[in-house]
Amino acid sequence: MILRRVSYRHISVPLIILALGCLTNGVWAAEPAFDCTKADGTIEELICQDEKLAELDRKLAEVYTAAARKATNEHPPFLKTEQRGWIKGRNECWKSDDPRACTETEYHHRIAELQARYRLVPEKGPFWFACDDNPGSEVVVTFFETDPPTLIAERGDQVSFMIQQPSGSGANYQGRNETFWEHQGEASIVWGYDAPEMRCVRKP
Repeated sequence: MILRRVSYRHISVPLIILALGCLTNGVWAAEPAFDCTKADGTIEELICQDEKLAELDRKLAEVYTAAARKATNEHPPFLKTEQRGWIKGRNECWKSDDPRACTETEYHHRIAELQARYRLVPEKGPFWFACDDNPGSEVVVTFFETDPPTLIAERGDQVSFMIQQPSGSGANYQGRNETFWEHQGEASIVWGYDAPEMRCVRKP
């Protein structure tokens, strides 16, 4: 039998690192809630190679399951459809300047949103805010002990989920088209895209 020496000169370093990562736990270096052998796209492959992201994926799966139990009587049932949309948005993080940071942020925000919307964590409130000296213009706010902190605000039949943002003073929250800033019982609220700022006071 003739033994031949195998040369590794032409195998790239990234391929070697990927191969080692895949062998760590039999398939991938990390184990998220989904099957890494069916990973689809750059972001899912990234999650399968990153223990922290895989841990967040497992946590999200647990939170989603808890939310689904509470959503059994939801009409219309939009939790599953909404989750599919979130996954699609998460996978768009490959376009970000920092795909990993983008993916991690997406997980933290989604976990917090499900915990707040389905009341899976302790809450404070609700609190009523009268705005622009008009008793009929009222915003109801409930705060949730998520990470990061969140709130759900209601105005009439409209609902807004907001996430706390860094602030020099007071508490500042940002939603899709709404903002809420409170300091010592007074708040400024913007409700809707390009809407004017409302001056509000918390009711006793």
